[in-house]
Amino acid sequence: MANIVCSNVDKQYGAVNVITDFNLDVADHEFIVFLGPSGCGKSTLLRMIAGLEDISGGTVVIGGKTVNELPPRDRGVAMVFQNYALYPHMTIYDNIAFGLKRMNVPKPEIDQRIRAVAATLGLEPYLQRKPTELSGGQQQRVAIARAMIKTPRVFLFDEPLSNLDAKLRNHMRVEIARLHQKLKTTTIYVTHDQLEAMTLADRIVLMKGGAIEQVGTPAEIYDRPRTLFVAGFIGTSNMNFIDVSAEKVEDGWTLRSAGADFRVSAKRFALAPGQKVVLGIRPADLQKQEPSAARTNVVAGIADLVEFHGNDALVTFVFAGCEIGALVKASGCPKPGDPVSFVVNEDSIHLFDQATGLSLLKS
Repeated sequence: MANIVCSNVDKQYGAVNVITDFNLDVADHEFIVFLGPSGCGKSTLLRMIAGLEDISGGTVVIGGKTVNELPPRDRGVAMVFQNYALYPHMTIYDNIAFGLKRMNVPKPEIDQRIRAVAATLGLEPYLQRKPTELSGGQQQRVAIARAMIKTPRVFLFDEPLSNLDAKLRNHMRVEIARLHQKLKTTTIYVTHDQLEAMTLADRIVLMKGGAIEQVGTPAEIYDRPRTLFVAGFIGTSNMNFIDVSAEKVEDGWTLRSAGADFRVSAKRFALAPGQKVVLGIRPADLQKQEPSAARTNVVAGIADLVEFHGNDALVTFVFAGCEIGALVKASGCPKPGDPVSFVVNEDSIHLFDQATGLSLLKS
């Protein structure tokens, strides 16, 4: 069993506290993604779990054993880095074998394990080449092979695809997902790329400023963001935000903005009269309609920018002093300068308190 439990984990560099009271349980065989902007502490956490950084406070338990004082080699983990860290003077075979040779594993066993790992990752034709003779994606597979061959209980990935071009990143992301399904190893994966997080993770740990903002499945975090930060970070294209104030009416609430009013049910949101609120709506949830005089649950303006995304196009316009993006079908999409009007479906609305940033959606 290789579950991981982080309890009240802290990390300080001198007087600077970079990780604060971090608590997380990772189940055996689970694929967890640490997601967040640069500087949020996700790589530092990964390195503490690996034993490459000292833990200032709290405990890390792997497979039921506290590992705070254990060196990396005794933790049963293998780490794949952003830079592949391959030895340029060695062949691919020797790069993969290096760790086992240091552990004095017999040569026949080393060869058997290398052949098996190479077959899994499609590296058999390259075993006698040097790293400089391989593409970036192939080098990354070698780095993964070097980690795999140790048969670790835990895989740790630190932004492993950041140095690859977009097409190769997509390909390697699929390979990592398939590898996890095959090996069923407990995995923690660090990235700032939300697409990687959404497509790979069983659960996402979204971080900000050294603390957890939200933990949940990709669907949970996308559909029910707990804070304004989460709502703005998750989703492509970015969620639209409009400042509104709440006014109680008989059958619910009216949310008044500088450009129009929005009506929501009292059953969905916990609001107070006069409360200052941020209304969020994703571009894909705006429903195109013909320009009209309607003022409720409608956002309208003049198309300022049209970005072609293939089947879809992102139309940007100004509403109530805010820049709004709407995702529409590329065929027949408006041109810059055209009037545009979109209906906001109440079921697609997110509301956040302006002061705290917390979601106002009822449980």
